[in-house]
Amino acid sequence: MPVISEYRTRQPELAVRELVASVSGTLGLVVLLVSVAGAIAAPLLVLAFAPGFLDQPEKFSLASEMLRITFPYLFFVSLTALAGGVLNTYDRFGVPAVTPAFLNLAMIGAALWLAPRMDEPVVALAWGVFAGGLAQLLFQLPFLWRRGFLVRPRLGFRHEGVRRVMRLMLPAIFGVSVAQVSLLLDTLLASFLETGSVSWLYYSDRLLEFPLGIFGIALGTVILPSLSRRFAEGAHESFSATVDWALRSVLLLGLPATIGLALLAGPLLATLFQHGEFRSADVYMAQLSLVAFSAGLVGFMAVKVLAPAFYSRQDTRTPVRVAVVALAANMVMNLMLIFPLAHAGLALATSLAGFVNSGLLYRLLRAQGVYQPAPGWPAFLARVLVANAVLATLLLFGPAETSVWTHLTARSRLIELGLWVLAGVAAYLGALALLGFRKRDLLPSARV
Repeated sequence: MPVISEYRTRQPELAVRELVASVSGTLGLVVLLVSVAGAIAAPLLVLAFAPGFLDQPEKFSLASEMLRITFPYLFFVSLTALAGGVLNTYDRFGVPAVTPAFLNLAMIGAALWLAPRMDEPVVALAWGVFAGGLAQLLFQLPFLWRRGFLVRPRLGFRHEGVRRVMRLMLPAIFGVSVAQVSLLLDTLLASFLETGSVSWLYYSDRLLEFPLGIFGIALGTVILPSLSRRFAEGAHESFSATVDWALRSVLLLGLPATIGLALLAGPLLATLFQHGEFRSADVYMAQLSLVAFSAGLVGFMAVKVLAPAFYSRQDTRTPVRVAVVALAANMVMNLMLIFPLAHAGLALATSLAGFVNSGLLYRLLRAQGVYQPAPGWPAFLARVLVANAVLATLLLFGPAETSVWTHLTARSRLIELGLWVLAGVAAYLGALALLGFRKRDLLPSARV
């Protein structure tokens, strides 16, 4: 996206189309070869990642078959991501945001319609993944055509823009790997704890990802093309103002989400997950890790808006170096907190590492002179903190204890939770309004 934005700003439209054609052809060839190789070597991959299946020939064969079916998803989703990046660069955010729903719809359809008609019902889900990937790509093509970017792919290993994209991708790939390594190590440590610890962390993490995806990732997606254009244009003040708006939005949205997750942790878990083998005792244990995870939500969201300030300037190395430092800090804090706090200690270590990550990114942006806080921060913080204090008071003394929620019927839990969420939103927005905030202050157009 930063490279396309630079071409869009400094080159004619034809050059942008040539870049998209070259990137799509080159990327398409690479992921096609990887997909074919993965499908051919499926048994070897199953052996490497699930060696326990080797003693169960039927399970080993089934896993290999499903991997062959799902591997082409890599090809489809890579080109889908490229198409979404082009559309985002031209401020078309709705289409890429809706696109992932097609995977869910395809898998649901496969489970409901195809699975009952197959000898091995679980294979239907693999075909659902395949169909979902194809549907995502096909859905975006008409919108690319309207923008004039449904171009014929061509190989472009020597294209200057492609070579620059490849150079920028290498550190970014490593950065993503750092996050996956952190998750893998956390899961590994949790496996040595009380039975159920891995599940408690998983379910609480799912709830953390909900506001992080809705607010944090959305903010990062919106500001990246904007920051890329401003950098390409040399509009340094506008660049800084965009980062400033994003950080204010993180606090404006992230703090109430943090309070809501922490104080409604028990009700949320009981309402969404307490059924089948997930019992009231699991609600209590998952509540501990969700509270610990929620403490880091603002830090996680801040990373989502601070990292694009580096990516937009075609600096992918700095966020990776910072991520490595945060990973090391996470591991040290894991060992410090796992003994007194068990699985909740792992969650708390992850949250603290999130603030290490965001804090270092913020410090580097200030040191480089890229970001300067706009006037009005003290008054803004005071208003936000007061409004969040109102929200915290309501949720701290309003909802019943978790022990009460675990004994309610599923219908009662859902109604009660919905009412308290609406009450919390009304209290927070009402407090902001009384403190002088207006609707325009909550919209991206107010600052971006």
